[in-house]
Amino acid sequence: MPGEQMAPEAPEEGSRPPARPLDPVDRSILRMLQLDGRASIRSVAERVHVSRANAYARINRLVEDGVIRGFTARVDHERAGQGASAYITLKIVQNSWRAVREKLQALPGAAHIALVSGDFDVLLLVHTADNRALRELVLTRIQAMPEVLSTRTLLVFEETDLEPEP
Repeated sequence: MPGEQMAPEAPEEGSRPPARPLDPVDRSILRMLQLDGRASIRSVAERVHVSRANAYARINRLVEDGVIRGFTARVDHERAGQGASAYITLKIVQNSWRAVREKLQALPGAAHIALVSGDFDVLLLVHTADNRALRELVLTRIQAMPEVLSTRTLLVFEETDLEPEP
């Protein structure tokens, strides 16, 4: 938040306090910050009709509780030189999720990793410079992992980020 110091990064997953219920003001704050992570404490307070101190305390609590995991920019990947995007499904060796997750996190362009149920085990979203870089990523990096049994690549032709409901 411009001009005001936010709480430190959220604690590690295992050390987080239990989740507290969110009230309508908390939900309004979350929606505002999802639309504009750079909103000032003052503007948040004004729009949700609480004092600046209350808004500051609520945002810090949401960060400390792990509800807010961080503040980030939404990137147009094509304009940022990452013209190829794909979802890659992976079938992996049973009980290898943690090792696979660590390796996938280290891949260039990895944007989202999910352990899922169904016909495959992992869903990975990647952004690369072009199809050649995507091919190299899949064929030489992902398929070379001993825990990966098979992959399927789904090219993204167009994507639309959904805005939070007002």
